[in-house]
Amino acid sequence: MRTTTLDHLAAPADVVVPRHAWEPRAAAHAARADALTAVWRAARDRGEAHAIEDFLFTYYPTRVSHLRRWHPGPGVVLEDAPEHAGWRWYHEMHLPDGGRGATLDVDAFVADRGDTVRYVRALVSATAGRPGTFGCFGLHEWAMVYRDRAAGRDHRHPLPLRLGHDGTDAVVESHRIGCSHFDAYRFFTPEAADRNQLRPTRERQPAMEQPGCLHAGMDLYKWALKLGPAAPGDLLLDAFELARDVRYTDMAAAPYDVSSYGVEAVPIETPDGKAEYVRRQRAFAARGQELRARLVEVCDALLADVSRRPSR
Repeated sequence: MRTTTLDHLAAPADVVVPRHAWEPRAAAHAARADALTAVWRAARDRGEAHAIEDFLFTYYPTRVSHLRRWHPGPGVVLEDAPEHAGWRWYHEMHLPDGGRGATLDVDAFVADRGDTVRYVRALVSATAGRPGTFGCFGLHEWAMVYRDRAAGRDHRHPLPLRLGHDGTDAVVESHRIGCSHFDAYRFFTPEAADRNQLRPTRERQPAMEQPGCLHAGMDLYKWALKLGPAAPGDLLLDAFELARDVRYTDMAAAPYDVSSYGVEAVPIETPDGKAEYVRRQRAFAARGQELRARLVEVCDALLADVSRRPSR
């Protein structure tokens, strides 16, 4: 973190927001984060695992306290915000009226996270530019438990299989699998990996991801987290909400019986289930594309701001 100083003034292009305007936004953000995480927090407080929502806090490691913390994004100066000034990648500055404000230190952030900013921009913009594929039917989750019993393995979640082991294996064997997402494919059982018609790798991820993929949609939350305080609060929570909604469909369409969570199955082994899955998939893809555009805007603002600022 750059040492907090008052050696510089707010730039003329910066938007200065008085405390009476930004403080209610920060409070509303925290309340929204609490509402979005209420189910998971209740399970945690009871000492219970949540087979659906735990994923949002383990695979995407974060804390509710981070989700509750509101950031305005780059180019915004918060008047009378000493609490922000003490956060990483913020600095304090003089305001023209003699007051003090806090803002994201774009130079320091890009110096530390510039490679991440450029990677996120390249990945999400490339994904946004491809047509979506809508015929995978969530079979990645089935491929993750394929032939587990025959191999003496426990499946991934402590939930019963809706069709049993043999029925689950039969669904995998009767379908074409075309998973394009490396972080789903890498959890396929060895017996299922060879059934995938694609061979995604980490190196090829920017060249293979497509906007119809449910996991690529969930990962927009990860990219918002990677951008940290540069991602405005509403963008972070919109990405989290999409990830949470996608996760419920991901598990509803999976081989597990999730009725204990009050979730109705999307039976992708049937024509009606396939149609419902594609309907949801298209809706998630549309939401994801809007988030990708906003993530690219943040990345562009960061990189452009650094390129045009004189060194301090």
